[in-house]
Amino acid sequence: MVTIKSKKEIEQMKEACKVTGLLYRELEKMIKPGISTAELDKFAEDLIRKNGGVPAQKGYPSGMRGVPNFPATLCVSVNDEVIHGIPSKKAILKDGDVVSIDCVVWKDGFHGDAARTFIVGEGSKEAKRLVEVTKQAFFEGIKMAKPGNRIGDISSTIGEFVENHGYSVVREFQGHGIGREMHEDPGIPNYGKPGRGLRLEPGMTLAVEPMVIAGRRNILQLDDGWTIITEDGSLAAHYENTILITEKEPEILTL
Repeated sequence: MVTIKSKKEIEQMKEACKVTGLLYRELEKMIKPGISTAELDKFAEDLIRKNGGVPAQKGYPSGMRGVPNFPATLCVSVNDEVIHGIPSKKAILKDGDVVSIDCVVWKDGFHGDAARTFIVGEGSKEAKRLVEVTKQAFFEGIKMAKPGNRIGDISSTIGEFVENHGYSVVREFQGHGIGREMHEDPGIPNYGKPGRGLRLEPGMTLAVEPMVIAGRRNILQLDDGWTIITEDGSLAAHYENTILITEKEPEILTL
C-alpha cells in the first residue's frame, strides 16, 4: 500500500535523510587506496549512531532459506559487483576501483536511503563516464517526478537515458517507496513505458535508484546469498536518493 506522508511525518523523515546525506559527504573524504571496505563500514555505523540513527540494513533479513541476515551497515560493491556487496577487512581499495555504497538510516521512526558510486584515485575515462551517466540518469528520471505523472514516466526516462549512452540497466532490482518501512510500495523499475503505473501524488516519498552496467544487463548472485555481480565482468555503478513528491518539483531529501 502506498502511504502519503503528512507534513509532520515528512519533517521527521527529513531527519533520517539528513544523516544519510552527511554520511556520504564524510565517506567521500575517506575513500582512497589502501582503505578496507570494513573500515568504511565501521565509520558509517559510528557516524549514524552518533547522530541518533540506527543502521537499518544491518540485520536485514535475506528472505532466503540458509542465507544469514545482512551483517553490515553498508552495502559496498566494487567494480563488477552491482549491489549488496558485504564489507570485509580483506577487501582493500586500490587506485582505479569503482566503489558503489548503499546505506539506509533509520531515525525517529523513518528511513533515509541513498547510494553513491565513487572512483578510487584517478580512475579511467570509461569508469568516470559510467559513474557520471548513472548519476545523471537519476536526475533525468526525477524530472518526471511530478504530481499527475506516473511511475512509468520516471522509469522509462531513466532506461532510455542509460541505453542511449550505450549502457544497460539492471531489471531484477528496482527503486521503491520508503517511509516507516525501508521498502514500501510502489516499486520503481529503471525501465518501462511512459504513462504506465501508479499516478504520483504530493506526499509520496520514493527511493529512485538507477543501477547501471557498462556491458550486458545479465547478473549473477554470489554464494554469500547477497552480492550481485555482472555476468560479463563489466563495471557497474549505482546512484540513489530519497525524494519527496511536492505540488511542483520533487525535493531531494538525502543530498
